[in-house]
Amino acid sequence: MIELEGVPELIDPVMVAAFEGWNDAGDAASAAVAHLHREWQGKVFAALDAEDYYDFQVNRPTVFLEDGVRKVTWPTTRLSVVRIEDSDGKGRRRDLVLVRGIEPSMRWRSFCNEILGFAHELGVEMLVVLGALLGDTPHTRPVPVSGVTSDTDLATRMDLEESRYEGPTGIVGILQEACTHAGVPAVSLWAAVPHYVSQPPNPKASLALLNRLEDLLGIRIPQGELTEDARAWQLGVDQLAAEDSEVAEYVQTLEEARDTADLPEASGDAIAREFERYLRRRDPQTESGRTWPRLPKEARDPKDAGSEPPDGPEADGGR
Repeated sequence: MIELEGVPELIDPVMVAAFEGWNDAGDAASAAVAHLHREWQGKVFAALDAEDYYDFQVNRPTVFLEDGVRKVTWPTTRLSVVRIEDSDGKGRRRDLVLVRGIEPSMRWRSFCNEILGFAHELGVEMLVVLGALLGDTPHTRPVPVSGVTSDTDLATRMDLEESRYEGPTGIVGILQEACTHAGVPAVSLWAAVPHYVSQPPNPKASLALLNRLEDLLGIRIPQGELTEDARAWQLGVDQLAAEDSEVAEYVQTLEEARDTADLPEASGDAIAREFERYLRRRDPQTESGRTWPRLPKEARDPKDAGSEPPDGPEADGGR
């Protein structure tokens, strides 16, 4: 570990990590962590030694000029800290430790041990890893985000899935397994990215991950320009799909399959919960004991509901 600055004293810290590469379809997960760093003006305090974990023929360093001086940036994983001055609308301070980098090329166990060593030193209470996978999901519907953990108690307490995936995995799966053995509570949040539009960026998937992270941690995340970026992204994909009749037909097929699968979830209570989450993200009084208005009967009746059902989990996809 290369320490860039002194390790700060943190308040109720949670570590949030994302890695470019196999676990990051559309760069959605890494972009979400970058958004947190940017919006809360994160301060980098440490970086892993690139020599230990990266094959530079796979992830090449880049050369740039700064004030006429030639410099090199090496691929690595950096840690930064952000302080949320008002995390819950009641003035509560909280810190996030952000881990952002590239999936390592080698020595994954040592890589995870370094991350966990830092988590222990900083008193991290929980580790949340963000990921994104390619799936048969239409770009016109809410992005499915599933929360997965290997901790039975955590799954029950936070309404998460217990991981049942078997097969090839990436650094996200290995890091979560390392957390399990180390006794560190860990959660993976996975966004499903349409496989027919997998090229980055995908701000809609990044926004969905951040919304789920809000619910998981009980914090409010400033969305900045991400909401508008997500809207523009969907409009752009709409236009591309409209220009190709085969793609448009395929998207319609995915929409019908998604809507059919979501029908059992479109209960009045589920719609009400989603509506409350929507308001909570935009009203600071929510956490101060405000009583939510009950939705009218026609909105609670799935047969008459015109709003989209809440996001549901997708396939494990290597988690």
